[in-house]
Amino acid sequence: MADERVPAAQYDRIILVFNPNKPGMSDRIDEVQRDLAAGVPDLGIELLATGFAGHARDLACSVAGRGSPLIVSVSGDGGYNEVVNGVMDVPGSNAVCTVLPAGNANDHHRSLPVKPLAEAIRENRVRRIDLLRVTFGGTHKEEVRYAHSYVGFGLTPLMAIGIEQGGKGKILELLSVARTLRALKPFDLVRDDGSTARFDSLILANISRMAKYGTVSESNQPDDGRFEVVTLPHAGLLKMVLMTLRAVTLGLGNQPSVSSYAFTTRDAVPCQIDGEVVHVPAGTRVLVESARHALATI
Repeated sequence: MADERVPAAQYDRIILVFNPNKPGMSDRIDEVQRDLAAGVPDLGIELLATGFAGHARDLACSVAGRGSPLIVSVSGDGGYNEVVNGVMDVPGSNAVCTVLPAGNANDHHRSLPVKPLAEAIRENRVRRIDLLRVTFGGTHKEEVRYAHSYVGFGLTPLMAIGIEQGGKGKILELLSVARTLRALKPFDLVRDDGSTARFDSLILANISRMAKYGTVSESNQPDDGRFEVVTLPHAGLLKMVLMTLRAVTLGLGNQPSVSSYAFTTRDAVPCQIDGEVVHVPAGTRVLVESARHALATI
């Protein structure tokens, strides 16, 4: 994995970004502050509490351009996605990012080697990992977003919606997945050469694990300039069930990898970018590219 030794004064402060309304968050932040005060007492700590959806991106953007902060997202994948995009909104930022798990799936945290935060800071090793740069264009105003872990169409965002509506906990979540599979409808994509393809699921993954229980690829190299393409062409409910069971038990094995993937949506389709579900209108051109070594992290 690409990494680099950095000077001892790499960070001038630690910034914790968190949702204060999440149950248990107050105790979690107190615990993190105690650990940091004991492990790295010379670094000041700033607390930035979010107030609404998307606020973490604004907060990260507001601090990423000043000095050399270590921005810690105390959150799940969706909160970390906002922080990452906020840093990417500041060209040339010296910010380094990391995440402390405080969400539901925490796929990014599960997929990469991690150490206790204070220990990682003391070791003073920064590595650069790839991001997925997603450009939505076509007849709509172009929008660019980044994903630290994956972009999914079809099954994955509908599973996320089902889990959110069905409640947390392994049994409830698996029941929600089962209901989602029964209700899933295929979607059509138009490739750049004009050919069409019908899928039940399309996942572009920068990590090996997603949706908490599933292993979508044996590869776990988020710094090689490529990402894995996991497809499930439309084939009916039974095949979807078998693929899902394989993902949560044996894993899906090796998958083809690319540096870019492009298509145009024929109909409106749900999309999940890390932990956040967005709805992509019909006629949108989607370009996903590997932004190699775009994010500095510990």
